Amino acid sequence: MRPGRRQRAFSLLEVLIAMGIFFVAVFAILGLVSQNLQIARGLRLGDIDFTSVAAELAMTNRLEEGEMTGDFGDLHPGATWAAVTTLYSSNGLYQVDIAVDWPDNGLLKKKEVSILLYRPDSAMRGRFR
Repeated sequence: MRPGRRQRAFSLLEVLIAMGIFFVAVFAILGLVSQNLQIARGLRLGDIDFTSVAAELAMTNRLEEGEMTGDFGDLHPGATWAAVTTLYSSNGLYQVDIAVDWPDNGLLKKKEVSILLYRPDSAMRGRFR
């Protein structure tokens, strides 16, 4: 170094501020990546809903008492559903109990729901005839 000439450099305070800004940005990015991975995992392992079965039954004009079963095909491999239809009232009101089973990480999950459907054109069989 020559006499009379100062060497220019960053001060310790400037380096610490720059490092702080860098780490805040890195942790914010890592938080977003973690959140997106959690959302993607939730989409992949999400619960199978009964609404597609209920919509299929609601589109029919006639209901008959009894049990129906099926699966979701390639949409949800391994998932099955069962629906039990019973006459709820003599005016054409039917109760449909829907149960959906699906495998999730080696466990068998199950969701059950009951809905009422009004179908006055259906054959009135059963106890309310």
